[in-house]
Amino acid sequence: MARAALFDVDGTLADTNHLHVVTWWEAFRQAGHTVPMPAIHRAVGLGSEDLIERLLGEDRDREGDAALSAAHKTLYGTYFDRLPAFRGAGDLLRAVAGRGWRVVLVTSASGGELDALRSAVDADSAILDTASSDDVAEGKPAPEPVRHALELAVVDAADAVFVGDTVWDMRTAVRAGVRAVALLSGGLPREDLVEAGAHTVYEDAADLLAHLDDSPFGAS
Repeated sequence: MARAALFDVDGTLADTNHLHVVTWWEAFRQAGHTVPMPAIHRAVGLGSEDLIERLLGEDRDREGDAALSAAHKTLYGTYFDRLPAFRGAGDLLRAVAGRGWRVVLVTSASGGELDALRSAVDADSAILDTASSDDVAEGKPAPEPVRHALELAVVDAADAVFVGDTVWDMRTAVRAGVRAVALLSGGLPREDLVEAGAHTVYEDAADLLAHLDDSPFGAS
């Protein structure tokens, strides 16, 4: 029976959420906006357009959106050569793939950013494919990213598990009918992730790897 293991990347496999917070904060500051870092942190995981709308509101001057997104991309790009993977992230993907699961990354990242993240995680041999922000009309928390990943893996929702670190990850999994597993490595409270639909919660990739037999990936 084919099964799919779907993984978010930022905050789940790579320790990058706070880099996104700082670089978005600086992008907003350069554009004349004062946005608190905790608010940015809670929005990380959304695509750029949705993140900007959540933080600046629907009545903002939308003509500035492209410049904001470009500024964040430029600032974040300065870290591409040293993005850190979480301990055990690559080993987790290899272990899951070794159990016969089809591993697909589900991420808002694309292009050079996605290349840098994959290089940091260093588990390409275990990854079947990637569903990036370029592949769908609507990003998280819409179900489209997960549904696209299921198509890539040629697996039904009932035979898939999605691992992420944000409420947006949990909501997109639930809306796509996929079991959601949450990691606390993104910095969000356990209660928020459970309320958003997390079936089980682990500290980080290494913790999930250590308890793989008892996790949703433990069934043979």
